[in-house]
Amino acid sequence: MKVKVEVRFKEGVLDPEGQTILNTLNRKGYDFVSDVRVGKVIELEVEDGIERYEQKIEEICHSILANPIIEDYRIIY
Repeated sequence: MKVKVEVRFKEGVLDPEGQTILNTLNRKGYDFVSDVRVGKVIELEVEDGIERYEQKIEEICHSILANPIIEDYRIIY
């Protein structure tokens, strides 16, 4: 079974990659775009019976996949 984890910078944290994309879009005439935030999606392949692993997946996200000081994450089962 696949579990997806979306990781993004927290609101208020500077996103340099998103800012670069926004600047490029605006220079190319796409000035209707007012903000860009970039994140990452991580897929984990886990054994069936996901309910048994929910706490472990939460630990993985909090300690390895995301920096909880500057990033938020969302687990999609």
